[in-house]
Amino acid sequence: MTTPPNRPGSGHGSADDGNGEDPLAEMLKRMFGGDAPDPDELRRALGDMGGAGAGFTGIPGSSMPGAGSQGGMPGMPGGLPFDRSMMNPEMMGQMMQQFQAMMQSSSSSEDGPVNWTLARQAARQASAGQDPSVGTFARREIEEALRLAELWLDGVTEIESPGILGVAWSRAEWVEATMDNWRAMTEPVAVAMAEAMSRALSDQLPDQVPEEMRGMLGGLGPMLQNMGGTVFGLQLGSAIGALSQEVLSGTDSMFPVAGHRLAMVPVNIEEFGDGLQVPDDQIRIYLALREAARMRLFMRSSWLERDLRAAIEQYASGIHIDVAGIEEAARSVDPMNPESMQEALSGGMFIPEPSGPQKAALERLELTLALIEGWVDVVVTEAAKPLESNAALRETINRRRASGGPAEHAFGTLVGLDLRPRRLREAATLWELIGREKGTEYRDAIWSDPSLQPTAEDLDDPSGYFARREEQEKASQSMDDELRRLLEGGYDDGPQGGTSPQG
Repeated sequence: MTTPPNRPGSGHGSADDGNGEDPLAEMLKRMFGGDAPDPDELRRALGDMGGAGAGFTGIPGSSMPGAGSQGGMPGMPGGLPFDRSMMNPEMMGQMMQQFQAMMQSSSSSEDGPVNWTLARQAARQASAGQDPSVGTFARREIEEALRLAELWLDGVTEIESPGILGVAWSRAEWVEATMDNWRAMTEPVAVAMAEAMSRALSDQLPDQVPEEMRGMLGGLGPMLQNMGGTVFGLQLGSAIGALSQEVLSGTDSMFPVAGHRLAMVPVNIEEFGDGLQVPDDQIRIYLALREAARMRLFMRSSWLERDLRAAIEQYASGIHIDVAGIEEAARSVDPMNPESMQEALSGGMFIPEPSGPQKAALERLELTLALIEGWVDVVVTEAAKPLESNAALRETINRRRASGGPAEHAFGTLVGLDLRPRRLREAATLWELIGREKGTEYRDAIWSDPSLQPTAEDLDDPSGYFARREEQEKASQSMDDELRRLLEGGYDDGPQGGTSPQG
């Protein structure tokens, strides 16, 4: 029988990793030593069987055949079909040992319950593809757009520029630069999910393994304990990697995930502009205005970033996982098919409806994001008046914010956090009213103190904002007067209304 020519991930023919080595032959040698079967014979046998069974599809970020967007389990050569009927218990035991070693080696002791190392690898893999390095010309265009944006913003806001230099990133560079901040934001949710998954897998998977092979599971305890973190790390990393293909700048998610840097992603900006019939330079300048405006806000109001994280932490602290749901899903998992674990244990489906305190945290988070984006919308609209496409770009961005992309939906499902401000238009209406009635200085001074922030009631009834603010100021002044009187001894009266003797 003639061996078909090799195709990446096909499981047929000789596979060369580019260095003259056959990954399948190398894996078989590690697993079975001198008794390793001939890789070409194994391929031919599997080809005759029609490639039955589920396959390991490769290493995220690897050059091995089969690695790539399929998202297989790391450490296994690509394109190797697997069928449990062809393996005897002894052979399966050796494969289990190899798989266990793979799982343990892929997790750092510093990662904790979630395999963040694997999450980073999965994010890089998901961001790969059409991701060219940023050339000198594209970098210069971004830098010039950001410099012009800063000049235009100086004329419409009292919040000064922090003087930060701009950077242009590829998708992979965005992933690397933001991963630590994504970890800080999602870790409380991710840890809870990973631990619940691992418990369910440890309890349920032994029942799914054929009886003659259950004795082999004795040494798999550590692997099963780490499995939840591995699965969730893969899912979370894939969601962040998918997000890297949509974000336009460092703060496009409305969180400063890129740190205190003005960052833009040229390849995504170019794709965003496809079909808009707007000149490329106007798109760059408009998006640079939004990035620079957000960064002014975050740098001016240091408490703002802290409050966003506090709301996320409060939400995460109240998460309770649907363990029964995970256990039910684990019963359907084929332990010989790692991909089935990822499919069955998709994270967000096991997070029940938010509790009372969680709802309050989410409402606060939603309000803060809406106020940020509403202010940015108003300020940028004013600053971008020289652009002919100002109105069209504003409407396009606001529709994009309202609907969200597939990556945003995936991330929200995974960790239960919505990356979109639902009340953006109401917030913009309020900021426009404040600026029109009281001026730019009054409007921007509101960001100097968290106690001055508008409330949800203000978004419901913008016209009543000033009356409520006046009542709040009167109440605050009355409290200050009472405190001053107390400190000056004004309440130190005797029983008959006279002044008590002074010591």
